Amino acid sequence: MRRLINQSFCAAALAAAAIAFPINVAAQSYSQRAEFAAFRTELVANDGFDAAVIDTLFSQVKKIDKIIGYMDAPVRAPTPWHIYWPRHIGGDRLQRGIDFMRTNKTQFAAAEAAYGVPAPVIGAIVGVETVYGRLTGNFRVIDALATLAFDYPRRADFFRSELRELLLLAREQKRSPLDYVGSFAGAMGWPQFMPGSHRKWAVDFDNDQKIDLWNSPADIVGSVASFLAGHGWQRGEPVMLPINEPSAEIIASIDGGLSPRKPLREFLAAGVKIIAQDADVVLPAEDASVGIISLDNADGRNEYWLVFENFYVITRYNRSRMYASSVWSLAYALKKAMR
Repeated sequence: MRRLINQSFCAAALAAAAIAFPINVAAQSYSQRAEFAAFRTELVANDGFDAAVIDTLFSQVKKIDKIIGYMDAPVRAPTPWHIYWPRHIGGDRLQRGIDFMRTNKTQFAAAEAAYGVPAPVIGAIVGVETVYGRLTGNFRVIDALATLAFDYPRRADFFRSELRELLLLAREQKRSPLDYVGSFAGAMGWPQFMPGSHRKWAVDFDNDQKIDLWNSPADIVGSVASFLAGHGWQRGEPVMLPINEPSAEIIASIDGGLSPRKPLREFLAAGVKIIAQDADVVLPAEDASVGIISLDNADGRNEYWLVFENFYVITRYNRSRMYASSVWSLAYALKKAMR
């Protein structure tokens, strides 16, 4: 019975979608593709979809060639920190973040209490990801994911999985899969969740019986907090703290990425000293696994930071020391502004 209900819903949703998104005869046809046929077979066998419904849906899905170009953009030399951070947290981003946090103060407080993630960190993630909703993407998510699932072999398995997650999400939300709009890689809403993250971590934080990551500040804030907590956020512990210049041996071990991690006690024994620490931050136990990163300044000198578990939790959003550092930089600025 459940399968019949799901099939009936999908058919009705697709019929409605056909009006909003007429079939484009020039669209990429997937019906003759062996990899699509295998994908459709899995959807039918494992998830209870109807093959004809899937075929009707994908007759309206388009390959977007420029997405492949975006994914294959030439790898450039790493951007120096003093150039990177203004691009990601500069402009009016801080003021927009202050306005967003003040307007939704109650929702931020509730999310911090429920998940243990500081409100400024939640706010900073939204700011770095989409400038508080200004840049959420304008691609149909199903087009983006199908393009990458079937025409981008290097990461096809990941995007095929996310394409399946999108179809499941649409079924759960009783929406057409054609309705979702996001980035060229399929990320959605103010928090830029992939469909799998949406299904696993997004929450109905305003209790209106639906999850809306585009229009509900409560759902946006609660979902970011849920994601970070679900990936191991340590309540009350630091993200990153400035330290003195470490020994040449430690500097030589810094790899330019997320750096090898060691127990905190080993770094302390090697002469690492924390330069500044807010009173409300509690250091973890000395056997906690931590790392050291360097960030270059415009004057050519490096600054060194001890990074903790919460830093690595932020990298679950984007596996980059520069990304996590920019999130924390914006979060710290928001924290000071909101006092």
